[in-house]
Amino acid sequence: MRKIIALICFSLLLTIRPVQATQFVDGMDDVPLPEGMTQITQDDFSFGNEETRLLEAYLTEIRGAKKTKMRFSKIGEFYQESLPQLGWIYQGNRGNDLLFYRDGETLELVRESVSPLIVRITVKTKP
Repeated sequence: MRKIIALICFSLLLTIRPVQATQFVDGMDDVPLPEGMTQITQDDFSFGNEETRLLEAYLTEIRGAKKTKMRFSKIGEFYQESLPQLGWIYQGNRGNDLLFYRDGETLELVRESVSPLIVRITVKTKP
């Protein structure tokens, strides 16, 4: 009986996937980075003072051995699921752009390019 229980426990351990640490967009510690995307850090823009801030980051799909094509709709689904957990409220679409709001700030996701997929994320204080 002990052998069966030990075998079951061992089998369960093999099926558990390790928890991956969530990565965040550099300079935006409250905006997660979707799996399969990487940040184009040389294009980042940041401005802020005590009253306002403006942050802009560009993400692009990781090209590699997988050859999986990222779609903006999947990125949108990822952010519609993850950002509310960080306090962002989904405001809807403006064309293909997705808009979120939190504590006097807006977050906008814009598809800049389809192939390769490039997404611009802008966080700014709402006037």
